[in-house]
Amino acid sequence: MIKVLRIGHATFETPDLAKAIDYYTQVAGLALAGRETGRAFLATKIGQLAIELQEGAQARCSKLSFEVAPNADFADLQKNLSGHGVKSELRSDSVPGQPKVLTFQDPKGTTIELFNQWSYLGNQEQVVGVGPLKLGHVAFTVPDPKATADFYAQVLGFRMSDWIGDFFVFMRCNADHHTVNFIAGKSNNMHHIAFELRDFSHLQNACDLLGQKNIPINWGPVRLGPGHNVAAFHRNHDDWVVEFYAELDQMKDEELGYFEPRPWHRDRPQRPKVWESPQVAYIWGPPPTPDFMRR
Repeated sequence: MIKVLRIGHATFETPDLAKAIDYYTQVAGLALAGRETGRAFLATKIGQLAIELQEGAQARCSKLSFEVAPNADFADLQKNLSGHGVKSELRSDSVPGQPKVLTFQDPKGTTIELFNQWSYLGNQEQVVGVGPLKLGHVAFTVPDPKATADFYAQVLGFRMSDWIGDFFVFMRCNADHHTVNFIAGKSNNMHHIAFELRDFSHLQNACDLLGQKNIPINWGPVRLGPGHNVAAFHRNHDDWVVEFYAELDQMKDEELGYFEPRPWHRDRPQRPKVWESPQVAYIWGPPPTPDFMRR
């Protein structure tokens, strides 16, 4: 089994590259770290690559990258993938700052790239917009969440953090409560992308900025159930749901098996579990709007 350690960046195809760059720099608050014909690379203000943009006929999330251990051997990783019936290919200079990646496809057709080396892009760039700390997680609709979750667990070493019923699973690869989510849907598609902010005051500033830009908040501010993060959601230029969040549950020690205690937890201690009802999707705050629920 491969053990991934964190999410690297997400790749989005977009029909309007200029509009996408404007959103991610002026609203999300990422720095334009590189530009090629038909492609752009955006990093956090500390220099970690977060988003790759590519011109495409329609908006879609085409790729996710994950970091593995620095001493991971790509030949061994390829053998591991082959053992699961997964074909992979070694590539060089796929994106700036990553000399080599091992690429393959997951069951829903998303390209996965594994990397074990990376370098900062830029040098403590000054940004406008929200300015997140990092790309936090990506959620997808899939026809069979359990089958997709099994692949991520058995092949990439993800652990289950929570389920809502049998239709929504949250999975972690490090201390963060979730890095990928899978929710039952009729087709394979992205559900939302999430950026981590510093704290609740940073989230408040993000909401103020959305108000200044006349971008409606379609859910939040809200304290979610699984993960217990405070969050606010909106739609971007390509009609994707984007989440800004803080205070996500942390499992600091896998042997202990519970998330770091927090005053808003109702379980003491808070362990991975199945939340039985969709009504527990949030602890406090307004309900999601019809615009949020729209697929």
